[in-house]
Amino acid sequence: MELRKAKGLSQVQLANDLEIPRSSLAQIELGNRYVDVLELHKLSILLQFSLDDFFAADFKLLKQEEVAETKKKKEKQDERISVAELNVAKFKNILLYILEKCAGKPNVGETVLYKLLYFSDFNYYEQYEEHLSGARYRKLPYGPVPRRFDSIIESMINKGEIKKFRTEYFGKTQTRYMPLKNADLKNLKASEKDVIDKVVEQMSDWSAAGISSYSHNDMPWRASKDGEEINYELAFYRTAPYSVRSYNEDER
Repeated sequence: MELRKAKGLSQVQLANDLEIPRSSLAQIELGNRYVDVLELHKLSILLQFSLDDFFAADFKLLKQEEVAETKKKKEKQDERISVAELNVAKFKNILLYILEKCAGKPNVGETVLYKLLYFSDFNYYEQYEEHLSGARYRKLPYGPVPRRFDSIIESMINKGEIKKFRTEYFGKTQTRYMPLKNADLKNLKASEKDVIDKVVEQMSDWSAAGISSYSHNDMPWRASKDGEEINYELAFYRTAPYSVRSYNEDER
């Protein structure tokens, strides 16, 4: 990973040159997948290192002057595939679909809802390397929170699509939402619906404290800085029990 970044290459670029999925490269960098001889040979050419030097005990990635030069190049590059673009209509539809399935459960307040949205988005991205709603999430103390959530909810309330209310749950005030219209299932692909269904089935009975604690150990949240946006690319560095994709040696 250090050498790739020092050379100013994104995961996407290097994976394409190696002719392997980006997710497989992420697993190689994480140490969860071995590199065969042919791949190592390609890497030595693409990243410009000698195999003899690589197997030497004192192998160093780059000289200091090379690091400085390549760092300048790297700063000019963007891994654009990781930049989420919010599809507001899609986000609303996903929200309605999740609420249809579990809004009646007494534990599903705003905190739980945030996490159901987050895991739906990040699980889909890890599994299919495409954005689901494109929502952006910030790392806050109680877990990931989708940006623009309040403005989207206000819009849906004004249009009579959703109802917001407060209840008491175990002695605490809980903000909850009830759908006033059905989600348009024609605008959800089978793969999208499947990922959401699995998240709801697994987590919608969890308490706010339980699902928040679980989200705090997910790699994208752990690897992000407090208050900053969570990078979708970090989903490829997940391990059990969070990873939803089967990484095997035949994934080429």
